[in-house]
Amino acid sequence: MVMTIFGIKNCDTMKKAFAWLAANGVAYDFIDYRQAGVAAAHLPDWNRRVGWQALLNTRGLTWRKLAAAERAEVDEARALQLMVEHPSLIKRPVLDTGKDLLVGFSVASYTCLVD
Repeated sequence: MVMTIFGIKNCDTMKKAFAWLAANGVAYDFIDYRQAGVAAAHLPDWNRRVGWQALLNTRGLTWRKLAAAERAEVDEARALQLMVEHPSLIKRPVLDTGKDLLVGFSVASYTCLVD
């Protein structure tokens, strides 16, 4: 089965994930979620599977560039709206295995892909 990894190609974390997947012989399709409509199409499912808190990247430059009013009192609806408007607010990578949805990259979480 081929997995789908979503993210931004030039992101350092994405590069680590790509390298790990290649080194471990894991086949995948890559989709840049900055492409029109990708975030909006997938966010409802991702939110249902892992929750908006796991998806929202509040550590990145995009978050810091938002006006204080946009960052204040973020709830589920507002977070999803912001991620559609600014796809780089979605943590990277998002890896859909068909069964599980892994958000972010760590060797420990990806090890299950080859067991």
